[in-house]
Amino acid sequence: MRLLLILSCVALWPAWGQAQARPPATALTAARDLTADARVMRAERIPMLVLFAQRDCSWCERTRREFLLPMQKDPAEAARVRMRQINIDSDAPLTDFSGHHTTHRAFARAHQASLTPTLMFFGPDGEQLAEAIVGFQTADFYGATIDQGIAQSLARLRAAR
Repeated sequence: MRLLLILSCVALWPAWGQAQARPPATALTAARDLTADARVMRAERIPMLVLFAQRDCSWCERTRREFLLPMQKDPAEAARVRMRQINIDSDAPLTDFSGHHTTHRAFARAHQASLTPTLMFFGPDGEQLAEAIVGFQTADFYGATIDQGIAQSLARLRAAR
């Protein structure tokens, strides 16, 4: 009996190791109503970081899993920035910052987000606050680049008040 238990564990070991090395990622909150988000952003004086992604984009998944999801789960980061995802290949409905009804695809096109992943930083009026981060840069500096975009966005928002 003990041998059977040991053999079962050994047989499952590769699958367990893979699951541990790459935990399943949950999604960022999909953008639905940016006007409602803007009210919160204005009240809290924080920017929005938008991930422009598309289906089957492994770099988008890596950006989410390694950088954005950990930030989203950290209360200190959540207090600094609101995060949303826009899928450039989706016709999901979206209310933009001006209250107009559009789609994820049309919003991405209007903001010239055609390469994925692209990260953009927006203020509550829909203004872009920092330079977009296009593509997945080297992982060593990617987190610092995101943090720099958030810091620059926060500074611009607070200077405008």
